[in-house]
Amino acid sequence: MKIHREGTNILVILLAMLAVINVPAWMFIRPMAIPIAFTAISTILFLLVLNFFRSPRRHFPGNRDRVVVSSVDGTVVALERTFESEYLQREVIQLSVFMTVFNVHANWYPVDGTVELVRHHAGRFLSAYLPKSSTENERSTVVIRTDCGREILVRQIAGAVARRIVTYAEPGERASIEDHMGFIKFGSRVDIYLPLDTEIYVKIGDKTVGGVTEIARLAPLKTP
Repeated sequence: MKIHREGTNILVILLAMLAVINVPAWMFIRPMAIPIAFTAISTILFLLVLNFFRSPRRHFPGNRDRVVVSSVDGTVVALERTFESEYLQREVIQLSVFMTVFNVHANWYPVDGTVELVRHHAGRFLSAYLPKSSTENERSTVVIRTDCGREILVRQIAGAVARRIVTYAEPGERASIEDHMGFIKFGSRVDIYLPLDTEIYVKIGDKTVGGVTEIARLAPLKTP
C-alpha cells in the first residue's frame, strides 16, 4: 500500500511517540495485561492513521469527453442550485462530497483542463457537514477551464477536525482527472460548482470514489 507524502512525517512522529509509551510499559509495568493493552491500543491507532494516509493510484476507465468525476472518496451531502459569488458570479449547481476520517483524503482534479485560479481563504473550523462551512470555514478555491471551454470551481473545505488543506494546483498548470489536486487532513468536504446545463449522475446519499466515480457530464459549450 502506497502512503501519501503528506502522511510520512506524521506517521514517523506517531510511531516514535507510541514507542516512547510502549517500551517503558513493557519494561516496568506489571501485570503484563497493562502493557499488552497499551500495545493493542497503539497498534489500532497507528493502523487507523496509516489507513487515512493511503494513496491509491487510480485510472478512470470511461469516456473522458466532458466528464466530471468525484474529487474525493465520500458521500454526496449537497446537490442544489445556488449562486456562486466568489468568482463565477452566476447561478450554478453545487455538488458536495463529505469525507469521514476513514476515507482516502487525496483530492483528484474533477475534470481535464487548465487551472485558471488558486486562492486560499482563512476561516473557521465548523463541521464540514454544515452548509455554511462552504463560505465560513478555512478553504481553498481552484477554478479550472475544461478542454470543452467550460469553467468549473472546486472548493476544498476544512472541518472541525481537518485543520490543514494542501493544494497542489497552480495557475496555468494542466489539470488531469488522474492527478492529485491536493489533500485535506483528517476529514472534510469538497464542493464542485457546475454549469446549470450539466447532466448530473448522482444524488444525495450516494457514495463516490475519487478519480473514478462519474458524477456528471458537461454540456457542450454553446457558440453564438
